Amino acid sequence: MSLRFIYGRAGSGKSQYCLNSIKKRIEEDIDRPLILLVPEQFSFQAEKNLIEVLDEKTGFKTQVLSFKRMAYRVFNEVGGITAKHMNESGKSMLLYNIIEDNKNNLKVFKKAAKRQGFITTISDIITEFKRYNITPEIILNNLENIEEDNLKYKMEDLALIFSQFETRLHKNYIDNEDDLTILVEKLNKSKQFDNAEIWIDEFSSFSPQEYSVLEKLLLKSYRINITLCTDYLNQGRFVDTTDVFSPIKNTENKLLQIIEDNNIKLDKPIALNCDPCARFKNSIELQHLEKNMFSFPYKEYKNETKDICMLKTLNQFTEIENTAKDIIKLCRDKGCRFKDIAVITGDLEGYENIISSVFLQYNIPFFIDKKREINNNPIIVLILSALEVLSKNWTYESVFRYLKTGLLDINNEEMDILENYVLANGIKGYQWTNDKPWEHKSFSNYELEDQVEKELLAKINDIRYKAMEPIISLNKNLKNKERAKEFCEVLYEFLCSINLPDKIQNMIEDFRAEGEVEKASEYNQIWNIVMEVLDQIVEAIGGEKISLKEFFKILQTGFSEYEIGLIPPTLDQVIVGSITRLRSHNINILYIVGVNDGIFPAPLKEEGILSDDDRQFLGDKGLEIAKDTKSIAFEEQFLVYSTLTTPSKYLRLSYPIADGEGKTLRPSIIISRIKKIFTNICEENDIVKLNGEEEELKNISSAKPTFNYLISNLRKDIEGVKIDNIWGDIYKWYFENEFWIEKLNRLVKGFDYTNQSKYIETKKIRNLYGKPLKISVSRVEKFSQCPFAYFVQYGLKAKDRKIFNLSYPDLGIFMHSILEKFSHELEKKGIDWDTMDLNWAEEEIDKLINEELDNKSLDILNSSKRYEYVTKSVKKILKRSIWLIGEHIKRGNFKPSYYELSFDIDGDYPPIAMELHSGEVVNLIGRVDRVDLLQKDGATYLKIIDYKSGTKEFKLSDVYYGLQLQLLIYLDAILTELAERFGIDGEPGALLYLKLDDPIVKNIVDMSDKEIEKSIIKNLKMKGLILNDPNIIKDMDNIISGISDIIPVMVKKDGGVSEGRSSVATKEEFETLRKYVRYTIIEICEEMLEGNIEIKPYKKKDGSSCDYCIYSSVCKFDTEIRGNKYNILIDKKDEEVWEAIKKKLEC
Repeated sequence: MSLRFIYGRAGSGKSQYCLNSIKKRIEEDIDRPLILLVPEQFSFQAEKNLIEVLDEKTGFKTQVLSFKRMAYRVFNEVGGITAKHMNESGKSMLLYNIIEDNKNNLKVFKKAAKRQGFITTISDIITEFKRYNITPEIILNNLENIEEDNLKYKMEDLALIFSQFETRLHKNYIDNEDDLTILVEKLNKSKQFDNAEIWIDEFSSFSPQEYSVLEKLLLKSYRINITLCTDYLNQGRFVDTTDVFSPIKNTENKLLQIIEDNNIKLDKPIALNCDPCARFKNSIELQHLEKNMFSFPYKEYKNETKDICMLKTLNQFTEIENTAKDIIKLCRDKGCRFKDIAVITGDLEGYENIISSVFLQYNIPFFIDKKREINNNPIIVLILSALEVLSKNWTYESVFRYLKTGLLDINNEEMDILENYVLANGIKGYQWTNDKPWEHKSFSNYELEDQVEKELLAKINDIRYKAMEPIISLNKNLKNKERAKEFCEVLYEFLCSINLPDKIQNMIEDFRAEGEVEKASEYNQIWNIVMEVLDQIVEAIGGEKISLKEFFKILQTGFSEYEIGLIPPTLDQVIVGSITRLRSHNINILYIVGVNDGIFPAPLKEEGILSDDDRQFLGDKGLEIAKDTKSIAFEEQFLVYSTLTTPSKYLRLSYPIADGEGKTLRPSIIISRIKKIFTNICEENDIVKLNGEEEELKNISSAKPTFNYLISNLRKDIEGVKIDNIWGDIYKWYFENEFWIEKLNRLVKGFDYTNQSKYIETKKIRNLYGKPLKISVSRVEKFSQCPFAYFVQYGLKAKDRKIFNLSYPDLGIFMHSILEKFSHELEKKGIDWDTMDLNWAEEEIDKLINEELDNKSLDILNSSKRYEYVTKSVKKILKRSIWLIGEHIKRGNFKPSYYELSFDIDGDYPPIAMELHSGEVVNLIGRVDRVDLLQKDGATYLKIIDYKSGTKEFKLSDVYYGLQLQLLIYLDAILTELAERFGIDGEPGALLYLKLDDPIVKNIVDMSDKEIEKSIIKNLKMKGLILNDPNIIKDMDNIISGISDIIPVMVKKDGGVSEGRSSVATKEEFETLRKYVRYTIIEICEEMLEGNIEIKPYKKKDGSSCDYCIYSSVCKFDTEIRGNKYNILIDKKDEEVWEAIKKKLEC
């Protein structure tokens, strides 16, 4: 019985020494077991290395074991485990069930138990307890020593959960973490290690469980040789925690304590010389880095470096692109193999997609060394979403998550038809399971003939039944089921009913045929995982009563713990991984990317359930558990050391100065440290780019990325920028290559591309818009905003996907409709606005809205509690609006005369005819919300009012640009009709916008009712244009004094109008506007019929027509692209507008 340490710094050859020693023992023909004990993740590499040292005949005489493998060997020899092992997934599901059962008994974790990730945290702490040989009984026995209440309650909760976990677990299962505890008991009976010589390599520390195993092995074996990555010799037991080798020294001290307690001999250590180290025999620079990185004081290296390089990049993408270029260069120019290269990072999640994208582009074979979560696999999504559909009452999201897995007998076209219908009609809940066919007609934005609509409805119902039949059967079969085992059985039958096993097998074969080896491997494991999860539920909690929601949560928890490990599909490939998973020492070239502050070294982790203070306190009371975050931070130093000393030939560290969102990133402290040691280090950056052939050569690598650089340089050449002559040779290569010539020609033609569609043939435009042209005034305004948007909306008739929700336009139309019906009800009953009974009016509004809801004219308002609230708000707004209209009419002499006055063939007035210069007539249709009339001095004055659910300003500047034409053309049409048809002398009085709203009044507590009413009236003051006539203004607001609170006018003390503070126009100016509006509409219509479909949105200082345009994905408008420019509209002052209008009319 003896222990021997093998000391040596990184790269000194400790592992090779162990292998050579084993070979020597075999050659000496010593009859004793020879064991190489390594961490589980190193076992494959260790076996490979051992085979390379030993020949085939002698290789079988040595065993390569990990602690886990050792346990299985011993259990097979002497017995010990009769129960099955429960994996992490099973543990999590069991813990979820225990916590749910005991949530009301928990003192500290009652609320935390609901948080995502809590189960994993509890599982981790139980694992920690087991590795440190702490049982529930030990925790309970130590509670009296804990004075601090919060910690005491924490430990009570943990003891409760831990105790029940152990009790339930050991009915049918055993925890993987129990293996080493049982191994310690069984080693006494085992003969495998009697008189054995054991070499222990690649460990930096051990858990208490592992120390207990080592103690047993020391008592049974001839000798244990253990490698320690340190150069300490005879330094006593003192540990400097700030030293990079402090974790190793701690391990050494614990081993020395074990042999001291058991009176075991300590053999003379082996100290391996590291000058030079075996690994760095071909690189003085890497040797110098190993010696000085954590030495104080350090020794400077003043020569220019070749084997160590740094790269500063603009962002993560350019960092990986530069890495790819460098790999290609090394393999092409220096004969390196991909298998000798590794790319690692402290943020694999952030870099994984970038590395995959760039390396594929550069044709670099690579393998990402990480375990894949299975939660996003379609098979797991199918299972969880099927249960989610039932537990969440058939919500749209859960139903289509289930349908879109691609594992059901429904194709994409059928899926789209079904989804469009469901979205348009708000299908959910019982509507899915009801046997009655769906009969909603409104599932398209287009008017369809009855027969076509019937056929579509029949098709939709067929798709619905086909898609939903399996899950409806699942729903029926789950009825009255209440035990976990029953849920598992029904779920298994459901998966078989949709032929999932066969579909998975077909997918695996397809993946293999397409060369997607990793995908095939993943799907090959999924079905077994699903069965394993169901088995563990049955074994662990099969007889317990649970709800469907609990079953869903348990399954979700189980699947979330699974990770799939994939085998590299080929040997010659770059290994990409995390710094913490760097396993092989056979790496010649290492790229460390993302060497930024907070990434490498890693930041301190959160303390978790037990804080550092908790751990310190428990340790002082004799409950030793895992290290606190400070100790872990010191261990991070050793990880940095191990990482930097991994490559034998070349090391490159790179760091971006910004992340993908443009946020600044700082370089790691490692960068500054290495720069101090290597004062003339090779340092590059891609931020400041140099010119010249050498710089351009860096961009020439694989065909695809070089092609992209070629195109970029060709564009520069076209734009007159001087480019290097080398790109002419590159162009020639692609031009002469049969595979690339077509792509090259196509992209070169693209340089002439302009994103513009100016005109289409008149004949085609006629077919699209119709002849004669009949359009609304709002469509004319739409054309002025952007001809292309008009063309897409009214020519191509492209529309948004219809969604079952309440839009502002829908709400506005609904309120307009109610106001129209209320107005006609007043007329019918002979009631005037200014004398109506407000209580009756409010009841009438309620009645009209309720009738509309009963008739399902706006069915969505009946669909949820939220929309019930919207309905109440609409009622309040309309009640407020009718009160406001009444107040307006009380204060004037204008009387409402027309409601919803229409211009159309069957309307109150005929369409507004506009004769174009060609003689063709365009018919304008539309509707005016309200027209008030005033008979005065032998003339009829018109006040036209447009109800708006949002804020609307009247701007002369917008009239000039053709953006605000409606009220003026309606005014012109009505005045024309009055004169021509009835011989009535009509005059303009006002054009006004009335906002329908129920505004919030501030400081309402301190205000009287009259003050509140006054505030509301002021808030809802009408906007528009008024006739500049004091008498007519008085007829609109007979109490006006100063600034009116109902119309946009201010009168002076002398009774005159303050034109600078009012929105007014003279009779002559109104006449000018009437002429100008006709002129503008004719001009716009002619442009429309000429086929103008130019992508030309307007832009003003307060926004552009693109801001809320739904067709941006169609036009691809971008001012950076040639041909795309805004139609800049400068807001003019009113006097400038009048001048511009007059000039246009004179022309």
